[in-house]
Amino acid sequence: MLKKEQNELLTQTGPGTPMGQLFRRSWLPVLLAEELPEPECAPVRVKLLSERLLAWRDTEGRYALTDEFCAHRGISLWFGRNEEHGLRCPYHGWKYDHTGQCVEVPSEPSESGFCDKIKLASYPLVERGGVLWAYLGPPELRPTLPEWEFTTVPSDRRFVSKRHQECNWLQAMEGGIDSSHVSFLHRGEINKDPLFKGSRGNQYNLDDARPVFEVVESAGGLYIGARRNAEGGNYYWRVTQWVMPSFTMIPPRADHPVHGHFWIPIDDEQCWAWSFDYKVTRPFSPSELQSLRSGKGIHAECVPGTFRPLANKDNDYLIDRAAQKRGETFSGVHGFAMQDASVQESMGPIVDRTRENLVSTDNGIIMARHRLLRTIKAMTEKNVTPPGLDPAHQRCRSAAVVLPPDQPFKDAAKAALVVQADREHVTV
Repeated sequence: MLKKEQNELLTQTGPGTPMGQLFRRSWLPVLLAEELPEPECAPVRVKLLSERLLAWRDTEGRYALTDEFCAHRGISLWFGRNEEHGLRCPYHGWKYDHTGQCVEVPSEPSESGFCDKIKLASYPLVERGGVLWAYLGPPELRPTLPEWEFTTVPSDRRFVSKRHQECNWLQAMEGGIDSSHVSFLHRGEINKDPLFKGSRGNQYNLDDARPVFEVVESAGGLYIGARRNAEGGNYYWRVTQWVMPSFTMIPPRADHPVHGHFWIPIDDEQCWAWSFDYKVTRPFSPSELQSLRSGKGIHAECVPGTFRPLANKDNDYLIDRAAQKRGETFSGVHGFAMQDASVQESMGPIVDRTRENLVSTDNGIIMARHRLLRTIKAMTEKNVTPPGLDPAHQRCRSAAVVLPPDQPFKDAAKAALVVQADREHVTV
């Protein structure tokens, strides 16, 4: 369990908070590139780390991420006119360029230089891998652009989605590094979902509900190894990558696309669950692409025109008690994404970790919390650069392997846990 002060430290991410400072040191996924499809398109509201911002593209197609509110009298510039290299407030016509600089105040003479003194908060926004990434930290500490492998493959080998999740980022992320729940929460789905079925590893998950966890620190975060029994006295290892602060990559199954998540705080009680799937050496098949687009695997079907799942807390996640009783789904909720979201959101907006009773299968979660707390202390007290910013930390992979009992996964699977050009992930 955590002390109350530690729980608050890890879950509060607004301006001026230590955890918020840690997030602001990274490039964060903010929008799908398709949300800003062309120059002078409609702006998009963005709430990130409790800041209310506006994303837009100017006449030349340059991306902008600025304060949502006009510096004059505070109206939302979402209502503004995107025109002639800038965004104009509809109330009194104040105009801002893509850097947030005010370039025109119609009521004031241009020679007064008044508008030169007005500038909105503005952050870098760049496209990479079909995703728009923002950096909200100190300009002099801006890291190199993200190099996650899924952003570097051709677009027909990559699928990225996001969904709104109504709980704090940490309890969502902790679900992403908890391999033990697969044997229960997902057991009705694992052999039916088209992006999971057919893997030999599925049966190991179903047959052995008592995984042994071995967690090893990596340069960027943790290797979280979950060991289950396999044939001939061997072990089936699923090695999840966690890269700070909130990237997780789930071990692959058979020849299915490899997938993972980012958990990005909207504020302290909501987050974006970003989900990606990709293949290294081939495009998605038509059936895979159809499954991805229809919300299979780790993705979710959302209310049209929004990123809120169709199954949500207001309709009890469309729980099917009859299917639960028949054993078709262990929880009664359908789909991996919403099975996870339902239990994570059920904890409340921010779970009280002082009341937990943790066990050995929670070792990944325990060590992730400790690594976060140590990192925050080193960053705030000694200006130590946090893990996860180095491109080498991002060129990582997850792996599923069967090993003899005398081979530690951290040694035997070492090569499988880093990007290998033109080679697929190691899988079972």
